[in-house]
Amino acid sequence: QFLSTCVPGESSEDAEADEDTTSSPGHEQSTTFQIVGTVSSSSPSSSSNEKKERKSFLEEQYKSPTRDQLLERLLECDVVVYNISENATQEQIEEATWAITALHDEMESFRSQKMFILVSTVMTWALTKPRNLDDSDVLLTDDDYRRRRPHPNFKNHCALEKLVLKLGRAKKSKLTSYVVASGLQYGQGENLFHYFFKVSWSMQFPKVPVFGVGTNCIPMIHVYDLGGVIRNIIDLKPKSKYVLALDDSKNTLEDIIKMISYVLGPGKIDKLPEQEAIHMNALTPEELEYLSVNLYLEPVLLKDTFNLQWTSEAGMVENMDRIVEEYKNTRQLLPIRICVTGPPAVGKTTVAQKLCQHYKVHHIKINEVIAEKLEILSGADTEDVPGEEVDAAKNQLQTIREGMEKNAGRLADHLLCDILQEKLNSKPCSNQGFVLDGFPKMYEQAKLIFFDEDTERTSLKSKTPHYPFILCFAERVFALDASDEFLMKRAQGLPQSVAEEMFCTQDEFVARLARYRQVNASEETLLDYFDELEIHPKHIEISTDDPEYTEVVKKITEVVGTPKNYGPSPEEQEEEARRLEEERRQKMAMDAAERRRRNEAALAEMTAQYEEWNVSEVKRQEYELLEAQSLPLRNYLMKYVMPSLTEAMLECCTVKPEDPVDFLAEHLLRNNQQK
Repeated sequence: QFLSTCVPGESSEDAEADEDTTSSPGHEQSTTFQIVGTVSSSSPSSSSNEKKERKSFLEEQYKSPTRDQLLERLLECDVVVYNISENATQEQIEEATWAITALHDEMESFRSQKMFILVSTVMTWALTKPRNLDDSDVLLTDDDYRRRRPHPNFKNHCALEKLVLKLGRAKKSKLTSYVVASGLQYGQGENLFHYFFKVSWSMQFPKVPVFGVGTNCIPMIHVYDLGGVIRNIIDLKPKSKYVLALDDSKNTLEDIIKMISYVLGPGKIDKLPEQEAIHMNALTPEELEYLSVNLYLEPVLLKDTFNLQWTSEAGMVENMDRIVEEYKNTRQLLPIRICVTGPPAVGKTTVAQKLCQHYKVHHIKINEVIAEKLEILSGADTEDVPGEEVDAAKNQLQTIREGMEKNAGRLADHLLCDILQEKLNSKPCSNQGFVLDGFPKMYEQAKLIFFDEDTERTSLKSKTPHYPFILCFAERVFALDASDEFLMKRAQGLPQSVAEEMFCTQDEFVARLARYRQVNASEETLLDYFDELEIHPKHIEISTDDPEYTEVVKKITEVVGTPKNYGPSPEEQEEEARRLEEERRQKMAMDAAERRRRNEAALAEMTAQYEEWNVSEVKRQEYELLEAQSLPLRNYLMKYVMPSLTEAMLECCTVKPEDPVDFLAEHLLRNNQQK
């Protein structure tokens, strides 16, 4: 990316005189290096979708070409750069070995001179000793490269370096080759030092860990300065084919991490054994090897021959403020600062909590800030705190308590705003951001917090050394509002214990709401102050249609945008995966239980229906059987019995004897004898 902005030949001394004529936008656009090739898939500022797109600085980007396709591309280029400086795989080393060999074999077919630059690592010098072991002040230089002894795990790197130098050594060769032994790289989002930047930014520990003794001297270089070294090699074509690429620092690991912690984190370090880095999943064994290197090197060729426009010549420690800004900008770790204001019971705290959860920022409630400050001041007599700081903390605590006693338990605005201002400018709020919940309430309070005109108004602030004071403005202001009737109903609906805790009992709430309306009807209101700063508040009306504040939070997040911090950590991702898997299993178990219940119910219903059908079918069949069995008997009765019996019964009805049954018997017997 750096080389894509450079003009060939511009680093030579002769080109400096023409700098004004070559710096025009049109000219630079037409003469800069044209970059083609592959890029790392681990760009810190890229999303997964962006990684699939071509980088803007590339003329052409190709992924996993065959060797025939790759050789065709290499032959089209004037300069070929292979980077195996950090975390290179064996496959990448083998590809670079093949590339230099293939180009050397095709050398006779070159139509112009070509250059091959291998960007390697100072780890190939890891075990190199100075010529005079008794003189510790003698530094190793570029001229000592033939004596270099690599770290055991970097022998393949060293072998490739030797091959590159060998194949480019022939006189009148059309292929010139160089080896750049790069120091550990930093800048633009960090790499090997990313863990220390991340734990400092997130304030994960009260002390940033230093793994190992930390007294080892680490050769380093800013990634843009490494680009400048490559640019100088292309332009100047130095006679020496081996170049040490290092800045002018001689920083130890402890120096570096201490400064990272001071500028970005808690300001303290904690030395731990190297094994803890593996146990804590902080660093890989390969990364520990890099950070354990101890070398004192002097890049003579770079200083005497090259014309570098240094980005960080003095090193990482001296330029840490700018390195931290690069880190934040590259990884888009930009603090989100929100102020939520509105009348009592409108839902400011609920909305603030949801926003803090969404954006992973700090929820600032004024009562909690005061309690936290008093607790810190009360416990300031710890062993790690110098006596002067303890005395200053005790004096500040006494001043605050005296002020509260004089003001019926309430802090005066200037004391209150001092404490809040210090909180907003603390490292966690400066790094991640915050949501101010319901404070400030008035114009003057906002001015005291966000406007530092009176530089003498610092007597009550902490006397502990800290990074330069930077005023943290609320960048987004959201004014929630609702009708008095709605607010009264909400306050009345609170449980008694909650209402008392929130000062929302009947009398208290009416007085608070009246004060709020009165303050916001004055000539200068809180929202007027933000308007003057051109931070225009967004008004959001609260209604009963959104009891969970889903729509309110949605409106705010649409205005503020996406979160600008790290996503879930690997541990949090694993926990979330476990939670989702557990939910999936529970859902499957519930679905299976529901299916069993439905199947059992259906089976029971089918059984009942079958039994009911079976009973009715049996009755029907019995009836039909009886009908079939009774048919001959019916015919017999109709033919032989019913005529005589009918006649006898008709006669009985005519005579009407006293004993009809006896009459019927005699009548049937008499008629039977006659027949």
